Amino acid sequence: MNNNEKEMVILQVLPELNQGGVELGTIEIASELQKRGIENYVASAGGRMAYNLERMKVKHFTLPLKTKNIFKLYLNSWRLSKIIKEYGITIVHARSRAPAWSAYWAAKRCGVHFMTTFHGTYGLGPWGIKKIYNKIMTYGERVIAISSHIKEHIIKNYGTDEQKIRQVARCVNLENFDIENTSAERMIKLLEENNIPEDKPLITLIGRLTNWKGQKLLIEALAKIKDEDFHCLLIGDDQGRVKYSEELRQMIEKYNMKDRYTFIRHVSDVPAAMMISEVVLSTSIEPEAFGRIAIEGQAMGRIVVASDIGGSKETVIDGVTGKLFKSGDADDLAQALLWALRLSSEEKQKIGAAAVKNVKEHFTKQIMCDKTIAVYEELSREN
Repeated sequence: MNNNEKEMVILQVLPELNQGGVELGTIEIASELQKRGIENYVASAGGRMAYNLERMKVKHFTLPLKTKNIFKLYLNSWRLSKIIKEYGITIVHARSRAPAWSAYWAAKRCGVHFMTTFHGTYGLGPWGIKKIYNKIMTYGERVIAISSHIKEHIIKNYGTDEQKIRQVARCVNLENFDIENTSAERMIKLLEENNIPEDKPLITLIGRLTNWKGQKLLIEALAKIKDEDFHCLLIGDDQGRVKYSEELRQMIEKYNMKDRYTFIRHVSDVPAAMMISEVVLSTSIEPEAFGRIAIEGQAMGRIVVASDIGGSKETVIDGVTGKLFKSGDADDLAQALLWALRLSSEEKQKIGAAAVKNVKEHFTKQIMCDKTIAVYEELSREN
């Protein structure tokens, strides 16, 4: 451990600690900091993942950080100021817009470093009116962008100085997404619990049921290749979008393909869901900020078919570790699916091996943690 690490005391700030990429990244960084003996804390409104912090013995401060009320944001800034002073925080790392305002005011008040991670392409609203609210994510002395796509978005829309942006890709936890560790028992359990046919090549799309994730596009594409042998798994909750999920079912019935689909609201064992699949999909019709499913699928040695927009362009090597198709184009998606389904066993094995290698070389948890902590160290040297 070097002297800079000894001096650092990190506070990560986010809205809550329920399931999601922001939350997972926070936990992964907290774990690595703890492993290195670097004092660190997390502040959020709480949630089921707070238990992970408790197990790691990382202190969590429960504050109403989900609020967007301006008066409550300001009150939260005073609460955070108290924590900064009491626990000797040197770097405040904000991961979402609303709590970032509170964190920024608190950090300025206490004279400590403030940085952010820009996790998505936040909507700009009509006439760009949300830009003022969103821009807090560019106020960091360092701004982490989770992909080149996000970096370009920040520069284009907010005029942020490229010199202070650090690109740190999101990652796969290879302890969880490991072919060798995903047992046959886990796969059989998943198949039986959900009545999934075992004699068909499975095409799997994992993601909440919402239009931009491309479920309609997939249904349209599969209708074009209905003579091919396959079964499609649509895994994801509609989160109250009952009308949308009903539209999907109506589309499937219209194409007379009801017996070719299985809807699964939630799967706790995602690695097993990928292992039973022939093809793992990322069909978003709007750019993914990064696209974790595409690298998780590659980590499991599956054939990944993804839209040629957003983060997927940075994670899937077309024709080598998977296949990119023209975003929003059902015909091109249909052709990509035919390509994937008709690969020989040898070709699948070769692509799967290249996909695993790609993830291990570029998208591991260790790489993400090392790069993020390097940003902390960089700021610490500027004291």
